[in-house]
Amino acid sequence: MPRLAAAVGPCSAGDGVRSLSSPARRAAQAIDALRHGWPLAIAGAPVLLPVETAIARAARSSRMLISAARAATLKLANQREAAEPHAPVLIHGAEPFSLETARPIADPALDLAAPMKGPFRADELPWRAQAEAALEIARIAGVLPAFMVDPADTGEAQQLSAADVAEWQDSTRLAIATRAHLPIAASEDAEIVAFRSADDLREHVALVIGRQIAERPPLVRLHSECLTGDILGSLKCDCGPQLDAALRAMAEEAARGGWGVLLYLRQEGRGIGLINKLRAYRLQDQGFDTVDANRRLGLPDEARDFPVAARMLELLGVRSIRLMTNNPAKVAALQAEGVEIAERVPHQLPPNPHNARYLDTKRDRAGHLL
Repeated sequence: MPRLAAAVGPCSAGDGVRSLSSPARRAAQAIDALRHGWPLAIAGAPVLLPVETAIARAARSSRMLISAARAATLKLANQREAAEPHAPVLIHGAEPFSLETARPIADPALDLAAPMKGPFRADELPWRAQAEAALEIARIAGVLPAFMVDPADTGEAQQLSAADVAEWQDSTRLAIATRAHLPIAASEDAEIVAFRSADDLREHVALVIGRQIAERPPLVRLHSECLTGDILGSLKCDCGPQLDAALRAMAEEAARGGWGVLLYLRQEGRGIGLINKLRAYRLQDQGFDTVDANRRLGLPDEARDFPVAARMLELLGVRSIRLMTNNPAKVAALQAEGVEIAERVPHQLPPNPHNARYLDTKRDRAGHLL
């Protein structure tokens, strides 16, 4: 039987210890619960069991919660138009769902093995805020955004509210953990600064190249973690070359008396996680572009946390920047967080035969200036 994640009663206000039952801590426990396959009990909604990781093998349910993007691939006849592909959709079928029948609905990798799905209908969703929170927790946990709704015999569930997720995502909770001199190949005059938040296992870092000059906006690059591109040298994307070129540009800037800041953000796959990014790669192998691959998974094609980047700059004492990017949406996102963009610096590299279509998709469907 799934166990309830550990909970401790509130501490007194004067003992200097934050309550383990705080909203952010409950959200962190919910993320952990999904990775373990335990159910969630979000106040005001039925119990939700994650389809991908569930360990309650005998679970049965008459309804499932999926995203609008995934529902569109299943061609639900009466699905209402959703403004956002990641919006929640409640579906039911002619027969109750088991984990065996629910997983092909959640995972497009099983589409060919189980092509005969449905028929399904979309139901009214009176607990929309809770459903949105559940899909967001699934994305953060890196699991497929699909749940069995109010299944029988799943055991105790992790308790939380929809508002707890927003508290966990509050970027003001981020703080500098440590910093050290770090000579790198591009520049021996570099400092690494590590950031973390109490209830978030992701640890972001900044690399400051050159001497910080308060009155001179630094050359800044926001670089989201890409294991395949940054470490393994994947040719499917331009991440590795962009990272190397940004560091070289910052070193050249420092040599001219300026300075640079690389923000290395732990949000693999534009925020959907490594496993889901590799699932999207598999779909790309079948002919889907990067946007449609994400949507077939029921995931947003852009889920990066730009307020975290703005908070990192704030903690470094940086208010105005020269941003290396081809993405106007990234400029707008940082400006919305109060960061002054003194200049947008284009950061384009030549394509290769493996990433040309990916770059075309970024230009044509995501608005990148390429």
